[in-house]
Amino acid sequence: MDINETIKSQLEENPVILYMKGTPQAPQCGFSAKTVQALMACGERFAFVNILDNQELREGLKVYSSWPTYPQLYINGELVGGCDIVLEMSENGELAQAVKDAVKQAEA
Repeated sequence: MDINETIKSQLEENPVILYMKGTPQAPQCGFSAKTVQALMACGERFAFVNILDNQELREGLKVYSSWPTYPQLYINGELVGGCDIVLEMSENGELAQAVKDAVKQAEA
């Protein structure tokens, strides 16, 4: 399976997925830590991928998304954005609604 197929598969299988540096329990950068906090505040489960564990994925996702930095949050297969966008959405309530809707839709 090539890297684009791997990414597509991950996005199809997970309604909310965060590509980050480290893990939610041990983020490896401040931006990933802030993004995880915002996601956890939504109260729903989300998938994550530690891009530091897979150099091919780390580089391939930048091309796939046309987004050069991490973390990258995807909801329903669509790139939401990085830390700044996620925090802004969290502050105005959009993040919690989008995450809850995606999880509910996936369970239906």
